Amino acid sequence: MNSPSPASSTPPAPAGQAVPWWRTPEALIVCGCLMALITFGPRASAGLFQVPMTTEYGWSREIFSLSLAIQNLLWGVGQPFAGAIADRYGTMRVFIVGLLMYALGLVVMAYASTPWMLHLGGGVLIGFGLSACSFNVVLAAFAKLLPDSWKPIALGAGTAAGSFGQFFYPPIGNILIDSMGWQMALLIFALTVLAALPLTLALATRGTSSQGGAATSAANLPNQTIAQALAEAFRHRSYVLLVIGFFTCGFQLAFITVHMPAYLKDISMPAWVGAWTLAAIGLANAFGSLGSGWIMQRMPKRHLLAWIYLGRAVVITVFILVPPSPATALMFGVAIGVLWLSTVPPTSALVMLMFGTRYMAMLYGFAFFSHQVGGFLGVLLGGMLYEATGSYLVVWWISVALGVASALINLPIVEKPVVRQPEPQTA
Repeated sequence: MNSPSPASSTPPAPAGQAVPWWRTPEALIVCGCLMALITFGPRASAGLFQVPMTTEYGWSREIFSLSLAIQNLLWGVGQPFAGAIADRYGTMRVFIVGLLMYALGLVVMAYASTPWMLHLGGGVLIGFGLSACSFNVVLAAFAKLLPDSWKPIALGAGTAAGSFGQFFYPPIGNILIDSMGWQMALLIFALTVLAALPLTLALATRGTSSQGGAATSAANLPNQTIAQALAEAFRHRSYVLLVIGFFTCGFQLAFITVHMPAYLKDISMPAWVGAWTLAAIGLANAFGSLGSGWIMQRMPKRHLLAWIYLGRAVVITVFILVPPSPATALMFGVAIGVLWLSTVPPTSALVMLMFGTRYMAMLYGFAFFSHQVGGFLGVLLGGMLYEATGSYLVVWWISVALGVASALINLPIVEKPVVRQPEPQTA
């Protein structure tokens, strides 16, 4: 049987009691978008610090790459746990802990004079911090708090907001590095992360523990435990295909984010080209994510994902074959940006469609874990193969092959709620 569309997990205000302005759908979306923007920006600017840090301390790019690879991996490892805690106890405390860890990680990274300190700050603390406060938890909050009619555009807007963070932060970071030094730039980024703390109030959800185990719809299976939800998901063929395909997204995005500035510098581009290429990706991604949220209401989500992955493979192929110049770098930024995080709205929407909202944060978290395993390998292989060959070319071609593979993997996905047997009636 097909379950009805899940409703909001936050109960309506009692009769005669007005909803606070900061809990209206419009305010929730604005606060969520600001959270996504602020938390995504510093992370998207990480590649700007590779050259100044490795030059000052005499480190290889492999050391810096390992730190960012750890960050990507732990972001993915922590996401299901952060999602499960948010599902169980609400999002507010998860957001707060994540923001504090994220800011501390940036501070430790600013004063990292040894590789292990870099791995602790830029890798462990920022990685786990992101798992608890980034746009993934924001999207789960949107799914629980907003009426059904607001959800498609909210999923696109939340993803797009992270893109605006990538548009704003890299050029500002480049200016800060040039004028004040890379350490001060990291400290200023840490302050901006702490500025997001007040937003957690608006995005607070009630956990299942505060609802007496009650669910909001049949899709949420009232008595289902976390273990049962996980077992159900990983026996579901379409969910497994979705998780596998999401690996490619992480591989491509993390490799480009971390290594693009260094790649462009290697081919004699000035530093501003790398910063503005990342910014172009962020700006174009905002439109791509919003467009993805709109398009997925008008075509099968699996087809949209297949076209996105195939489009990335084509764009990367063209970029590495044409003669390099600032113009081609910026055009690449715009083209890949349109396809950058546009995978997130249909991916999160498919998880919600299949299983409902009760364990949305956790189940999307496991999909995102696959994404971040890809990110870990993309960043790490970028550094290792560069040190081994003096070039990023092999990793670019791996990205192309993975794009084609994920396009094919997403096609067999079935876009229906999971079929469940009715629960036995007790006397």
